[in-house]
Amino acid sequence: MTTKVLLVGESWVTSETHYKGFDQFGSVHFHLGATPLVNALKGSEFELTYMTAHEAADGFPFEMEGLDEYDVLILSDIGANTLLLPPAVWLQSKTVPNRLKLIKAWVEKGGGLLMCGGYFSFQGIDGKARWRRTAVEDVLPVTCLPWDDRLEIPEGTTPDILMADHPTISGISGEWPVMLGVNEVELRDREDIEVVARLPEDQGGHPLLVTGKAGKGRSAVWTSDIGPHWLSPAFCEWDGYGMLWKNILGWLAAKD
Repeated sequence: MTTKVLLVGESWVTSETHYKGFDQFGSVHFHLGATPLVNALKGSEFELTYMTAHEAADGFPFEMEGLDEYDVLILSDIGANTLLLPPAVWLQSKTVPNRLKLIKAWVEKGGGLLMCGGYFSFQGIDGKARWRRTAVEDVLPVTCLPWDDRLEIPEGTTPDILMADHPTISGISGEWPVMLGVNEVELRDREDIEVVARLPEDQGGHPLLVTGKAGKGRSAVWTSDIGPHWLSPAFCEWDGYGMLWKNILGWLAAKD
């Protein structure tokens, strides 16, 4: 059975200015941040559609029918404004459906939502991701802080596994590779919330992998990245990398 997954975000454009004495010139680069995940899911039962951040502004569904094509939605390193301010709103001052409310309704009727960490996830760098107090936050098992929530860990860290028998990490054993950062979040106080993994106590004990329910649907957060820089190359090349994502996506797609 095929599980259809929509990954939204994980792309960016870098503009650089090069100065060489009297002269200068510019260069522009386009980056895809989810290549490790795309490769890990190739040939599996998870059919991944990768919608880059700039495509999502106009391409993310405005109606339930469009979201219903998928079993799982991943929001990763993309701010709320991209979905709140499509060209019709930003450039033409027209009204359109609120796609954050659409995501909430889709999850509550049975969809699976995963938010992964990054500079434009949760509240993000300088608080600019702006998922706090949105309809999407309503269906996450955590809440966002009201400020820049990045926790940079240049010395590296490995997680403490609290629920080794949880389906999201089934079959993964041994020491996990190094991570270099997470977004700091706060757990919701509900019986359905399960903290599968967190940072060590001496690094704050912050949640890493958390699952929960929302209406008839399921949601989860992975507060570190999908790939570099917060995930080390060793993590992305680790045998458990693909297993981890397949387990998480499988859990999100399952029905109670």
